[in-house]
Amino acid sequence: MRLSILAITNALQSQYRKKLSPLLFSLSRSFSQLSSQSQRPSFGIAFDIDGVVLLGNTPIGGSNKALKRLYQDSGDLRIPYIFLTNGGGFRESKRATELSKLLGVNILPCQVVQGHSPFKQLFNRFENEFIVAVGKGEPAAVMAEYGFKNVLSIDEYASYFDGIDPLAQYKKWNIKHAASENSTFKEMAPTICSQRVQAAFIVSDSVDWSRDIQVLCDILRTGGLPGRETGHQPHLYFANDDLEYQATFPSERLGMGAFRIALESIFNRIHPNPLEYTPFGKPNPLVFQNAELVLKQLVLSLCPNPRVVNHATSESHRFRTLYMIGDNPSVDIKGARQAGRPWFSILTRTGVFKGKENSSEFPADLVVDTVEEAVEYILRKESI
Repeated sequence: MRLSILAITNALQSQYRKKLSPLLFSLSRSFSQLSSQSQRPSFGIAFDIDGVVLLGNTPIGGSNKALKRLYQDSGDLRIPYIFLTNGGGFRESKRATELSKLLGVNILPCQVVQGHSPFKQLFNRFENEFIVAVGKGEPAAVMAEYGFKNVLSIDEYASYFDGIDPLAQYKKWNIKHAASENSTFKEMAPTICSQRVQAAFIVSDSVDWSRDIQVLCDILRTGGLPGRETGHQPHLYFANDDLEYQATFPSERLGMGAFRIALESIFNRIHPNPLEYTPFGKPNPLVFQNAELVLKQLVLSLCPNPRVVNHATSESHRFRTLYMIGDNPSVDIKGARQAGRPWFSILTRTGVFKGKENSSEFPADLVVDTVEEAVEYILRKESI
């Protein structure tokens, strides 16, 4: 049972300006060539990452060359763009640093919008509550950076419960936490096991489906106290609902949406009430509304006066066109189409979509072979 994210997105939009202002002021220096001009860019670009600019850690489709065309020869940014990805698992600052190294351009944290980025606006609700973060990478570190003060990764949380994963002994990849060997861990175990989990956040793709589904079912059906009697379900949030995505393997890989389907199917068989959850990420149109806000804030950084940047509103600049470049028709293209004007969808053939013609179910405004071809089209259309 999906729950609406409208209220959360409204909060996201109202607070995003304050959080972005310091980064945008520094970014304004990167727009030095444009800031002296009276005319600001009338367009912006949102790039998906996996299957568009990268496969794993390898640049694809001429992405290095394409992105460099968005900068001045001096390295100063001349075209506002962001990465709008359902992926995640790492802090935006860390992801920006990694992307900068892989793609050979300077990318700031405010240019990276991940599936779990909206979670930061829930910290007022769960700031001091006990929560569990699930997924690859550093899910607990991500949530801690967003302001959550009482968070454990599901890896660490599960380690406090003897026998909660009956298959642990057969998993060769299982890494025993060093903390479990010391006295502090043993002293904390009773406290952790008796502390009610108020919410679970699926930050990124689960690494161990069998354990994570088992532990999440234990949390969700007992009111946040594994091993106890049935109770009211804690809150559950997913960073995205992608059924599949393109990785380095030739065919698509199952994503967080597949994990959600598995969890929901099992939970609904063992609990009297259906699973309640809130999904974020593309193709939700509200994600594209937030992306437009972020791009507007980037354009506002063209102002040489920092006071203008700090006090400008989202209505102070209007885009003629916003380009969404993606590889997944049911995620990137569907989302851009649902968001409507000023979004213009461009579908590449380097990821999930590999068809010769357009997608029949979610046709894009333009289909190209690579992201380099997409950027070439945009710059030519915008007379840049």
